[in-house]
Amino acid sequence: MARRRYQTGEVFKRNKNNPVWVGRYREDAIQQNGKTRRIYRSVILGPVSKLTEKQARRAFEPFLARVNSIDYQPERFGKIGEFSETWEREVLQHHKPSSIKAAQSHLRTYVRPWLNEMRLEDFTVRAQQSFVTRLSQVVARKTALNVLSTLSSILRTAKSWGYCCHAINLAELRLPAGAVREDARFFTAEQVRRILAVAPEPFRTMFAIAAMSGLRAGEVLALQRDDIDFERRVLRVRRSVWYGHVQSVKTKTSRAPVAMPLILAEILREYMATWKLNPEGFLFVNRKGRPYSANKVVEYGLWPVLDALEIPRAGMHGFRHAHASLLIDVGSNPKVTQQQMRHSDSRTTLEVYAHVVGNAQHEAVDKVGELLRPDAKFCTRMHPN
Repeated sequence: MARRRYQTGEVFKRNKNNPVWVGRYREDAIQQNGKTRRIYRSVILGPVSKLTEKQARRAFEPFLARVNSIDYQPERFGKIGEFSETWEREVLQHHKPSSIKAAQSHLRTYVRPWLNEMRLEDFTVRAQQSFVTRLSQVVARKTALNVLSTLSSILRTAKSWGYCCHAINLAELRLPAGAVREDARFFTAEQVRRILAVAPEPFRTMFAIAAMSGLRAGEVLALQRDDIDFERRVLRVRRSVWYGHVQSVKTKTSRAPVAMPLILAEILREYMATWKLNPEGFLFVNRKGRPYSANKVVEYGLWPVLDALEIPRAGMHGFRHAHASLLIDVGSNPKVTQQQMRHSDSRTTLEVYAHVVGNAQHEAVDKVGELLRPDAKFCTRMHPN
């Protein structure tokens, strides 16, 4: 590698119609073959109409400071599209199947069609904002955040591997406003009782676990015999199932044991009396001996029951939502509800189930209402004169 020298770079004007100040300097870049080559880099410092040459040189100083630093090391350079293929091949494959499918969709639909030829070092905060603005025109806020999460993982990996790139900091970006959240569809206590009364096995036991413990659909379908602790009356959540594939649970907090009511223990004992052993000990397996897919359980197990009972259709998550709603309705405090639902943050519990108005809440506001009645007798006592 050629000996590095202190650089002063050069600042000049470019573009006659809309002139801008441009700074140019030399950069040591590591090539694909591992060798280092010195190349020229150019950065736009600002329009001539707004910056004097002295101000442009001042704006150029941070770029020169980096390459003139005593601890400067050559970096790798490449395109986002090219590196995303490496990331998908060497990093993404170690993620959960559900995460792999989502990330591949983001790459296929948004990242590669829009950013394939953009260089990693050119994806600055300004370029990131342009990407977000374009993204917000075609997807909802939640999807935009998921796409940015995939892209952020790619850039973090590139940075750790020695590539020149800019990390994504959501605090520096203006994101699309969130849409008004519609109340989630969930079952009432009376509807759950009717469903459990007519649902055939093994669906009846699946629905009972979901409604009486609050487990997610994938967690219910991933339960094994050893996960049931009848003595302590808890269910141990150790894995999840996604489209028949066993994977880790959603978060670390999701691994916490879940309290099991007495009636659910009775239902499980009754189910286990006729349960047939399988190699991995799953409570529920299909004809192929593999765990059920949640979408199949909904389509073939839940919806026929809902249609027969004339209950509006909902998914398996309706049972989890019913469990949390009923916890709040019977007076459970937010901390207990959070622990049972295994949310890492109590705000998640309150935001998701904030629309639930329980009896205790009605009683509390009724008391306040009575105190504020215009015709309340105590009002005259407060002003005896």
